[in-house]
Amino acid sequence: MLQAIETVAIDTIGRGLVEITDVVRRFVAAHCHATGLLTLWCRHTSASLLVQENADPDVRADLETFFSRLAPEAPGRYLHQEEGPDDMPAHIRAALTQSQLSIPVERGQPVLGTWQGIYLWEHRNVPHRRELVLHLIACGRDAPSPR
Repeated sequence: MLQAIETVAIDTIGRGLVEITDVVRRFVAAHCHATGLLTLWCRHTSASLLVQENADPDVRADLETFFSRLAPEAPGRYLHQEEGPDDMPAHIRAALTQSQLSIPVERGQPVLGTWQGIYLWEHRNVPHRRELVLHLIACGRDAPSPR
């Protein structure tokens, strides 16, 4: 059994989804040519991870619109306001989404659907540098495919 772990920094430009599929594919390809399980961990409480459609940008825009209505920036609405009006809504968004993903790996590639991409979702308005931990557990070699 093989294991690899790496911390990667992702720069965001403020609120929105940043596709990290290529970062993940490169990490897996560098460490695995077999079957395994990849775990991604976001080390922040105001950002999250998700697998989402990567073909139509309207999906990402609609997600932003929905979550803006669900957790609006509203002065006086939240007790926690020390870091600005976008902070508590960002914590709510992160609590309702995911800080960790598990993705199967087959033949050295993350197993994703045709229109799926892996995203870091920045919930704060201003740019941040976010740290993600990628951890891979893999078998040394795959068995040949049955024919």
